[in-house]
Amino acid sequence: MRRLADEGRTVFVSSHLLTEMSLTAEQLVVVGKGELIAQCSTDEFVAGAGLTSLTVRSPQAARLRDLLTADGVLAKPADPTTPDTIVVTGAESDRVGEIAARHGVVLHELSPQRGSLEEAFMQITGDAVEYQTDFGDALATAGRDAR
Repeated sequence: MRRLADEGRTVFVSSHLLTEMSLTAEQLVVVGKGELIAQCSTDEFVAGAGLTSLTVRSPQAARLRDLLTADGVLAKPADPTTPDTIVVTGAESDRVGEIAARHGVVLHELSPQRGSLEEAFMQITGDAVEYQTDFGDALATAGRDAR
């Protein structure tokens, strides 16, 4: 498929294997319930789902989190085992870096994290699925009952 595309040919692929599609597809056409949901590049599709975030590591993570929150940025601890790391959503890395610099906060890491094509697809097409199961709810209930 890649060779044909490199020759300038158009290759249409219909697949539910989104991990493979994210590695091969440059443009996506997403249809749900007979309606066009999206027609854009793979990167635009993922970005449009709002699944991008920043991983920020700092010895002053708690202070930075408070500063970001005061500036209207959603910042939360990554997890209890990494108290020096926060996850930021809703702000670009330059904004976070500038806030940190303005307040003298040392950064050890400031890296963008991109959601997967599969996560974006589920986010964007959630309301456009014709056939749904409640397996997720059933599995969650079964897991609770097994405890």
